[in-house]
Amino acid sequence: MSSSKTFFEDQTFKDLDFSKQAFSKGEYEHCKFVNCNFAKADLHQISFTDCDFDNCDLSLANLSKTAFKTVKFKDCKLLGLHFNHCNTFLLALDFENCKLNLSSFYQLKLKNTWFKNCTLHEVDFTEADLKEVNFNNCDLLDAKFENTNLEKADLRTAFNYSFNPDLNQIKKAKFAVQGLAGLLQHHQIIIEN
Repeated sequence: MSSSKTFFEDQTFKDLDFSKQAFSKGEYEHCKFVNCNFAKADLHQISFTDCDFDNCDLSLANLSKTAFKTVKFKDCKLLGLHFNHCNTFLLALDFENCKLNLSSFYQLKLKNTWFKNCTLHEVDFTEADLKEVNFNNCDLLDAKFENTNLEKADLRTAFNYSFNPDLNQIKKAKFAVQGLAGLLQHHQIIIEN
């Protein structure tokens, strides 16, 4: 098996199904992936720099040592992904209108990451650095926050979150009044309208 890698730059990959055909190992810079299926694909040790994924399915893909350097996901299905297995060097991600249910960001540094209109059910943010992260209109049902740094994070429009503030760093984090119940639930306080 050849260990040589290919370099792709400024290319658009459209309507391709990598769940059935192998995805070329290599480095991808300034590339765009549109309507592509990467479900269960092997993306091991592939590098993506300044790339966009639009309307793609990467569910259950192998992200072991995959590099995502300034990568944007829009309208993507990203179920069960272990982002915590990625190469963390220069890791920078943004998500818009994505489904990230059952994914893991365990112990990752995601400072300034944007999650916009995303579904994040049962996502693991344990021990992650989410400093200044913006959860804009995101559904965080059963997302796990434990020993998580949420300093200056913006959860004002996020909903369905519930975590213990005593087990997380929340200094200067922003919350809306309607979201406070999710912070007090662990104290077994009854809140009525």
